[in-house]
Amino acid sequence: MIQIDLITGFLGSGKTTFIKKYAEWLVSKGYQVGIIENDFGAVNIDMLMLQDLLGDRIDVEQIVGGSVVTDWKRRFRTKLISMAMRGFNRILVEPSGIYDVDAFFDVLHDEPIDSWYEAGNVITILDAGMDECMSRQEEYLMVSQTANAGMLILSKVQDASPDRIATTLSHLNHALEEFKCPRRFELSSTKASPLCKPWDSLTDEDFALISSCGWVRADHEKLWFDPKKSFSSLFFMHVRLSQEALEETLQQLFQDDGLGIIFRIKGYLPLPEGDWLQINATPLETLCECVPMGQEILIVIGQDLQESLLRPYFFPRDLSS
Repeated sequence: MIQIDLITGFLGSGKTTFIKKYAEWLVSKGYQVGIIENDFGAVNIDMLMLQDLLGDRIDVEQIVGGSVVTDWKRRFRTKLISMAMRGFNRILVEPSGIYDVDAFFDVLHDEPIDSWYEAGNVITILDAGMDECMSRQEEYLMVSQTANAGMLILSKVQDASPDRIATTLSHLNHALEEFKCPRRFELSSTKASPLCKPWDSLTDEDFALISSCGWVRADHEKLWFDPKKSFSSLFFMHVRLSQEALEETLQQLFQDDGLGIIFRIKGYLPLPEGDWLQINATPLETLCECVPMGQEILIVIGQDLQESLLRPYFFPRDLSS
C-alpha cells in the first residue's frame, strides 16, 4: 500500500515551506516521493515554489482549482489513479488552505483508491502568531484541519513570544470547543503536544516523529457553507511595480478595510536582472525572496474582495489616466 500524508493548514500558514523540508528528509531516507499540490483558484502558484525539488526520487503534480468539494474529490481521485503505477511509496498532499479534511478520507475509501493507498499522517500547520480576527467559516476550517491531526506543527515560532503562542493555542482550543470537538492542544511533554520549534532546527528525530504521527478520529460539528461564495481569489497579471513600491502597496492593502477581507497575497514579479521576486504576504508578515523561476501574476485571496478598488493599487497609472 502507498502511504499518503495530508499536510493541511489555513492560508499562509507555511504548508509549502514545510513540505519542501519534509520531502527532502523523506528522499534522504530512500523514499520515492510524489507531491500533489492544490491551489484555491485557477492558477497554482505554490507549485512553482517546489520546482527545485524535482529529481529522480521526487516529482510534483498539481490539481488546479477545485474549490468545490465535488470537483476536488474528482480531480484528486483521477490524480491518484494516474500516480499509482509510477513507483512512489510516499505521497504528500497539500490541499488549498480553504479545505475540509473530510474530503480527503472520502476519496481514500473509494474504489479502486482503497486498494492502492492508505492514510498515513495528517499533519496540520498553524501559524504561531495567527490573526485573532477570524470569521466563523475560518474558525470552522481551522477546526476541520486540526481535528484529525496526528501532529500539530506551529510555524514561525521564532517570531512569536511565549505569550503569543499561548494565545494562539487558546484561540484554537476555544474554536474546537465551539464546534464540539473534544481535542485540545497544550505545550507539554505529551505526544499530542504541538511541535513548537524553529523549522531550521528540526532534527532527524523530529522528522522521524512527524513521519509516523498517524491521524486521530475526532468528531466535530459541521458547518455548511459554499466556499466559492465565502472565499474568493483575484488575479492580477503583468504588474509593474518595484520591490519597494510593492512592499509599500501590500501594507496599504491589508490596512484598507474597504477592499474586503484579505487573507493572503502571493505571486511573482519579474526583476530587471532576469530573476523573479517571490511574494508571500499575510496581514502579519510579508516575505519577498529572489528566485530563479516564476510566473508573472499576483493572487489576492480573501472574502468579499472588491476588484475595482484593488486594481488601482497594482496599476496606479490606470488610476491617473
